[in-house]
Amino acid sequence: MKKSVSVIIPCRNEESHIGNCLDTIISQEYPKELLEVIVVDGMSDDRTREIIQEYSDSYPFIKLKLNKHKFTPYAMNIGITNSTGDLLVMINSHAVINKFFLMNSVRSIESTKADAVGGMLNTINIGDDLISKTIPLAADSLFGTGGNRYRTRTKEGYVTDTLPYCLYQKDVFNKIGMIDEDLIRDQDEEFNYRLLKYGGKIYYSPTIKSHLYIRASFKKLWMQHYQYGYFKPLVALKVGTFFTWRQTIPALFVGSLLITSLLSLVFWQSIYLFAAIGLLYFCVNLIFSLVIAVTKGIKHLFILPIAFSILHTSYGLGYLKGIWDFIILKKHVKKKIKDIPLTR
Repeated sequence: MKKSVSVIIPCRNEESHIGNCLDTIISQEYPKELLEVIVVDGMSDDRTREIIQEYSDSYPFIKLKLNKHKFTPYAMNIGITNSTGDLLVMINSHAVINKFFLMNSVRSIESTKADAVGGMLNTINIGDDLISKTIPLAADSLFGTGGNRYRTRTKEGYVTDTLPYCLYQKDVFNKIGMIDEDLIRDQDEEFNYRLLKYGGKIYYSPTIKSHLYIRASFKKLWMQHYQYGYFKPLVALKVGTFFTWRQTIPALFVGSLLITSLLSLVFWQSIYLFAAIGLLYFCVNLIFSLVIAVTKGIKHLFILPIAFSILHTSYGLGYLKGIWDFIILKKHVKKKIKDIPLTR
């Protein structure tokens, strides 16, 4: 007998995307009588709630809940608390999931008996302008994000890293707790690392496919990845471990530039080291940009280096600021949350 599934969608001011997201869930090749969709709205001031209500009126399995705290982790916990499914998955309102996403997720979790299963996630552009089309090329590349296993891996198996949009056994939340509300970013990553820390098993299957509409402007891309980097040290602090080189290299790069530039004020020779680091990055950036431009279109060549620089610099600066705030100063993150603007 197939298990019931609860899909939780946190959102706020997503009138442009929530309908598309819900359409991909409605089109799932999974019995609707076993499906529950809980959309948790963070007090939107656009038409998001109205759109959700229209879907709810047409599809009784779609439910609307309100999140007065506005931030994502609170929405996730509201959804978890109100869910009735045997299995549970939380997805981004910017996500577009393959029509076999739920079916393949359920098959994987039933056959492996894992605590969670996840799959492939790649980014897609929102607009038709050159910047919107180029940003996903940078984000999905080896140089852009370090070759995330869930972007490129084709082999099934258990993982020791996090995966996006995992389908969880419902009792996992009773065993290791709820989503950490201190984190407005990286909360799903912290939860997965916590699950692994307590001996849980996460299984990867490339048959579980989804896409995410990435930020369409350099400014929004900067803000998003700054926040990703900013909360990484707090996640590491909470789970008791630092992460892979892939996740720390941008901070080392930015930190080396900052240190050598400051040292040059006292030891002028340090400017050569600063220049060497910058030149090395420029060359590597240009090489990867050329490789992608040759295969995807030469028109992307002038945008890719900028996109790469934004991805790495914003993440690296955020990571260093997170180390300062959470590891050195021990600032209480809930106080900081209120000071950080949402990127949507």
